[in-house]
Amino acid sequence: MQPPQPVQMPVREEKKRMSVPQIMLIVLALAFVIWYLVTSLAPETAPYAQITAGVIGARYTGDCLIVRDETPFDEEGVSNVEYLAEEGTYVSIGDDVCKVYNNGFRTQELETLQDFRDQIKDYQVKLLKAEINTDSSMEKLESDVMNRAREVRELIGGARGNMNNQEAMLAEAINARQNRLREKYSEDQRMTRLYDDEQGQLQKISSWTQKKTAPKEGLVSFYSDGYEYDLTIDNYDKYTPSQVRAMINGQKPPSANMGSKGKAVIYRLVRDGHWIVLMLIKDSNWNPVEGAVYELKLENFKDTMVQARVISFTRTGGELEVRLDVQSNVQPVLYIRTCSGVLGDNVTSLTVPTKAIYTQDNMPGVVVIDGEYPFFIPVNIVDERDGMVYISPIQQGTLYEGQTVKLF
Repeated sequence: MQPPQPVQMPVREEKKRMSVPQIMLIVLALAFVIWYLVTSLAPETAPYAQITAGVIGARYTGDCLIVRDETPFDEEGVSNVEYLAEEGTYVSIGDDVCKVYNNGFRTQELETLQDFRDQIKDYQVKLLKAEINTDSSMEKLESDVMNRAREVRELIGGARGNMNNQEAMLAEAINARQNRLREKYSEDQRMTRLYDDEQGQLQKISSWTQKKTAPKEGLVSFYSDGYEYDLTIDNYDKYTPSQVRAMINGQKPPSANMGSKGKAVIYRLVRDGHWIVLMLIKDSNWNPVEGAVYELKLENFKDTMVQARVISFTRTGGELEVRLDVQSNVQPVLYIRTCSGVLGDNVTSLTVPTKAIYTQDNMPGVVVIDGEYPFFIPVNIVDERDGMVYISPIQQGTLYEGQTVKLF
């Protein structure tokens, strides 16, 4: 009998572990795949940027009340106003501004006048159609009117030109044609009677009207908010911060609705080149420097940037009222009474992204793209913050807002 044989247990095969070089190879492959995906799928950084404007230094925001150097003109018993001057245009002493119709005037009188003129026009057409012989001078005048009318239509459609001048030339051509018709049919009794009817109606209407001429020069406007009587260039400094706040909030001065009882404002004349801003700033620490010039940005539907000189200031009730003198065109604020504003104690600086700065011959600058030709412009770096660099060109006038610069 043989002794039992020893049983041999199966031996497990040991798992092969990756070597360090294999692991590094896999990591490098994954890193390459991630880099490829990021670089191929991510949007490319724009290679260019535009020069923008920014204000360096402290800025103070607040509410502004505009005070213009303006004079309102009112009239009692007005039923209608016919504007002769164009809104917002400059008038000199003696220029026609408007016609004022008193309360005795009725609009039916204008309808009667138009009826006479329609009869004159119809009869003129009838006489012209009855003509046998060609009137070369009349044909030329008619051609002039049609050409001027076509030019006006083209301007309305978007063509370039001055509409005011074109309308004046059209009116001149129409008057020349009408004068020729009066002369041509001066012997016609019916035409003479129609002209007499028209003239008599004009005289009748004129008895109810009065023409107003400008007593001084300035910009004319037929819009009024009534503030012009109590808020003037001569008394703006009498108002306290609380009174200014009330006016900004819509509380009009006592005489805002009319200059005197029973009178209505028919137009106002505004002096150009000078206006005042009463600005309320909620800042308990800042003390403006009287006589100092600050940069003021008025924020409305079309922002206005001007240089403003501090006349005086008053601090009460937690609000600072700064009175600012502006020597600038009044047109941007001709119709603005209140708006928000930003007062900066530094002038505007040009700004570019940090990547736009390029150093050439140890001189920092920017590369401006003008068409296909880039060129280097050296700059002074004034400040740098939030990824933007505030710069000023070494040679004034070589850089301006909106230019395209290259990024590096």
